[in-house]
Amino acid sequence: MPRHQNYIPHGVIPAVLLPFFEDLSIDEVSFRAHLCDVTATEGISAITINAHSTEVASCTFEEQKRVLEITQDEVGAKTPIVNGIYAEGSLEAARLARMATDGGASALLVFPPGPLTMGQRPEMVIEHFRRIAEASGLPLIAFQYPLAGGQGYPLATLLKLIEAVPSVRAIKDWCNNPPLHERQIRTLQALNPPVNVLTTHSAWLFPSLALGCNGLLSGSGSVIAPLQAALFRAVKADDLATARALHDRISATADVFYADPPVDMHNRMKEALVLLGKLPRAVVRPPLVKVTDAEIARIRVALMRAGLLPADARKLKAASG
Repeated sequence: MPRHQNYIPHGVIPAVLLPFFEDLSIDEVSFRAHLCDVTATEGISAITINAHSTEVASCTFEEQKRVLEITQDEVGAKTPIVNGIYAEGSLEAARLARMATDGGASALLVFPPGPLTMGQRPEMVIEHFRRIAEASGLPLIAFQYPLAGGQGYPLATLLKLIEAVPSVRAIKDWCNNPPLHERQIRTLQALNPPVNVLTTHSAWLFPSLALGCNGLLSGSGSVIAPLQAALFRAVKADDLATARALHDRISATADVFYADPPVDMHNRMKEALVLLGKLPRAVVRPPLVKVTDAEIARIRVALMRAGLLPADARKLKAASG
């Protein structure tokens, strides 16, 4: 299988969506088209599959393997693939890691296991990652959840993990705490070798990137990858005026994608791609259910405000009250 050797997670990494037919089976043709659309974006460094954005919680092991096979076949020759490792237990996580490695992934995004919601010790975190690392020599990205939910890792634990499992080369930071976010950036990216902080604070992406993140990994990249790549370039170039203008456009979409309840974020992104003519339908698997017509109307207006759909002045005026 093609693999991009020595890939270190950095830069702009969209997490793609997974289209389904009405019978909830995977729509492989639409998925291939979506992969090609996203990876045509100038300035991305990789894409992510088998994650929240592809509704991984509802996908079997065999379906996750097939998602990787399709991705590898369609875009793997030109684009590194980050494969999610989403499992309640460490043995299954290791099995997924072996599958992803054999399938040609270039890095693994490790989700925190569910039992950590009942409490954690650093030894538990290290053991989980150690088993994944033993099953795969690929670079690992630790998905950093908010600490309040129990699945986030205190900075002291992250540092112990990085020392014990050197293949941890980045974190996908969703701590949702700006002071902690900045501290993690300063601390982890100053290590030797550095551990890159990839922000997933898509609701406040510009401020997050301005703190010095070495990349971003976001499901909204399934819809707005060109805007994200342009913002990342502008921030790196200290082009504040351009960054602010892009932030205004991105914020229009973030306000609707990341509205309450957040569980519907990728559901809304599917609806956006339907409105943009890039997906034929916005089917999601239970327990997710289709969003309301009123919410779809708000998504349409947001896409207009972001400059992604032709503006309809009447809809914009009605939406603004």
